Amino acid sequence: MKQTVQKLFIGFWLGLGCLQTWVLVQYGLSFWESCLDAVVTSTVLVMASYVMITIVKYFRPTIKNAVIVMVSALALSVFSGFIIFSSLQFLSQSDYYLRWINSTLLIRFIFIKLMVVMAATNGWLFFFIQEQQQNELRTKESDRLMREAELSNLRQQLQPHFLFNSLNSISALTLSQPEQARKMIEQLSDFLRGTVKKEANQLIPLSEELHHLHLYLEIEKVRFGHRLLTTLEADEPAQQGKLPSLLLQPILENAIKFGLYDTTGPVEIRIRARLENETLYIEVKNPFDGEMASAPRKGTGFGLRSVKRRLALLYNRNDLLTTAQEENWFSTSIKIPQQH
Repeated sequence: MKQTVQKLFIGFWLGLGCLQTWVLVQYGLSFWESCLDAVVTSTVLVMASYVMITIVKYFRPTIKNAVIVMVSALALSVFSGFIIFSSLQFLSQSDYYLRWINSTLLIRFIFIKLMVVMAATNGWLFFFIQEQQQNELRTKESDRLMREAELSNLRQQLQPHFLFNSLNSISALTLSQPEQARKMIEQLSDFLRGTVKKEANQLIPLSEELHHLHLYLEIEKVRFGHRLLTTLEADEPAQQGKLPSLLLQPILENAIKFGLYDTTGPVEIRIRARLENETLYIEVKNPFDGEMASAPRKGTGFGLRSVKRRLALLYNRNDLLTTAQEENWFSTSIKIPQQH
């Protein structure tokens, strides 16, 4: 922006000098005298404008500084007029030209005054717009940092929640099924190794997210054995769709909690994904016992709330996660706009 303003500033004064030369030639002055008048006038006014812009930069036109700016503009106009008049008298030897200069002193002073005031006004507008843009950038940066901090906080709350559950299961398996405990430790290590490097606002293909989800489900299958069944439907276009990393694990954890904790038989959890109209749709369904829902466990639903809040922070929308109950099924649906 600064370079653009500088180019406009130079172009304006060059254009004004050419126009002044043409006007003076029309009034009967020689081309040399017209060029001399235009060059001296433009040079002095450029310097006066620069001084006025500098004054405005440090004394913004507020009620307190208005008198300073007005007095500065008047004094600078008088001083500039004196410099222009003296320089033209010294450089020109034409009596006709000198008489013409004396006859146009009032018009020249008005013109000089207008140019100085215009320079002050333009300078104030430039610095005002620049300050507004800087404030806007600072606000955006502050909002970004706040969002990242909240996203990081959400993730830090989710990871220990899942980790404690896994460690409790490993602890229970160490005595009765040590081989299963060792297997679960290895799978947990693989899962955590993949999650450590992921940023909360990083977008990854659904195929990569499903790979991490597979590691998570393998850990859970050690805990629940044959009881945990999963089906996945996602065609190739959907698997190339982008979504925030590690978004689905809390949703699956919630589905497992509702679907398996109060049952003893096999439970199927269904995951479906499709890409349609530049939006990635993902649905997770689990069996749901409506009678058990009347007395929910303490802490139930934190995973879904965290995912919804995370989507709101990343996409500035609150309608990207919805839940529904249909007969004995509980479904969680999310929409991920595809950014290009």
